[in-house]
Amino acid sequence: MTTKPEIKRSRLWYLLPIFLGIVGGVLAYLYLRASDPVLAKNSLWLGIILSAIVAALGLAVYITYTLDITAAKEQASSGSNMIDTDQFGPIEYADVGEGYPVLVVHGAGGGYDQGLLLSNVFFGESAEQFRLIAPSRFGFLHSPLPKGENGTTSFAAQADAFADLLDQLNIKKVAVVGFSAGGPSSIEFALRYPEETSQLVLVSAVVHKEPPLQPSDDAVLNGLFKSDFAFWFLGKYMQPQLLSFLGVTPEVQADLTPEDRLWVSDTFLPSLNPISPRQPGMLNDRVNFVSIDYPLEEIDAPTLIVNAKDDTLVDPSHSTYAAQRIPNSRHVEFETGGHVLLGHHADTQSAVNGFLLP
Repeated sequence: MTTKPEIKRSRLWYLLPIFLGIVGGVLAYLYLRASDPVLAKNSLWLGIILSAIVAALGLAVYITYTLDITAAKEQASSGSNMIDTDQFGPIEYADVGEGYPVLVVHGAGGGYDQGLLLSNVFFGESAEQFRLIAPSRFGFLHSPLPKGENGTTSFAAQADAFADLLDQLNIKKVAVVGFSAGGPSSIEFALRYPEETSQLVLVSAVVHKEPPLQPSDDAVLNGLFKSDFAFWFLGKYMQPQLLSFLGVTPEVQADLTPEDRLWVSDTFLPSLNPISPRQPGMLNDRVNFVSIDYPLEEIDAPTLIVNAKDDTLVDPSHSTYAAQRIPNSRHVEFETGGHVLLGHHADTQSAVNGFLLP
């Protein structure tokens, strides 16, 4: 059995607020001394006080971050197993329950932990009727990213790795649930292993090709998503902005129930931490999106497609495209809810359970 590599600590630049506090205080002192002779005698003390206030705030943020990220790293390193596949090396996965097998394929910012989290969203109390297999895809958490052509690994290779994992677990047939960026490898599995796929569920899933990386995309993928501190800070203190970036419009956020708000702040956003060990997989996904071109008409498995019309992260055209081309498909589309279908988790559970359960 393969052991998990340690999730590395972030760089120390999250101490930047303390440094800025000191610099800010010095600049305030110099400015006041030059511009206001009346305050010249007191400007030194004022600068010291300003420095102390900003540095204390920075230290408080740092302590909060340290506590949160340590807990997140411990959480991300528990509850999963490692297994060696024949072609692709070690893969991390969770295996929960004893019912009908379901392969739960996470999206961007995910890992096996997001697969289990999404299982609660998709299945609710019915989750106990399934055996949930939730792998960490290539480049997420403890599943390394094998280097294929052009330094990336294809979604087809990921599907083959799923098949290898299931074979070692002695699972002959599964339902496949793919969320968001987990859509392409889920579709690849259904196409490459039709005899092993009983049903396919695509939720807010990427289905067709996306434009090449733009400079703004590159800045996010190679900047923000490499910094545990920066991403944590957004999730902690700038939740509305981060949610908008993650495909939940301000209108949806304004109408959230207290239960949904609690789920977002206490469950969903914290589950994305630490972000840096998920970054290689997200970059690999985004690079491979440009070459997606699937013969969806050849999917034999009955398919359920679920999305919201106001999803701003994965355009609703992906779900519409799939519904128009997959022969034996059913399309459930909500007017609102954003990428994670907020306000419609109960409706989603009803649709998914009604589709999968006899």
